[in-house]
Amino acid sequence: MTEHDGISTSGPVVTPTRVVAGLCLIAPFVAMLWVGSYARIEPTLIGIPFFYWYQMLWVLISTALTMTAYKLIQRENRARKGGAVK
Repeated sequence: MTEHDGISTSGPVVTPTRVVAGLCLIAPFVAMLWVGSYARIEPTLIGIPFFYWYQMLWVLISTALTMTAYKLIQRENRARKGGAVK
């Protein structure tokens, strides 16, 4: 195991935090690839068919999940380096 500036370079480390972050990043792909779950017109939302508003909703959900994954990894990296966790 080689260390440079206090950071281990022995390779990737799988932690529960990274698994959760990975699940946050893969969830939108799974939701959008499973077309059978949203390939319908009803229920409509203010006249917009389900097929369209469901996909637009996932834009917002994906943003939140990506931000969550980023913050989780950022916090873990800070803790591994010995910095303060916010």
